[in-house]
Amino acid sequence: MPRKAEETPEDQEVEGLEKETQHKESNEIERVNHMLAAVLNYISDDEVEVIDIEYLLNNTEGLREWWDQYRERNRKEIEEEISQALGGLSIEELEELREKIKGKEEE
Repeated sequence: MPRKAEETPEDQEVEGLEKETQHKESNEIERVNHMLAAVLNYISDDEVEVIDIEYLLNNTEGLREWWDQYRERNRKEIEEEISQALGGLSIEELEELREKIKGKEEE
């Protein structure tokens, strides 16, 4: 029967990194679960007549940071969608859009 190869220090380091990554992912899942529970508690409250997103972002620990990170990760998708949409616009619509962008840059 073949012998099991001995673990090298590199193997042990890789195993340690894998465990650390799993621990971080587990913590992130737990953090997101807490935020989701807080949001669901808020929106299921019968006394809340109008859902206030700013209230949720300000009063749910970590939610604003998570939301900002999520939006930044999806930036590429948004850029691609805009790029594809530009191909279908007329020259007049493109020029109007350019003017709006220039107006925003000057502010």
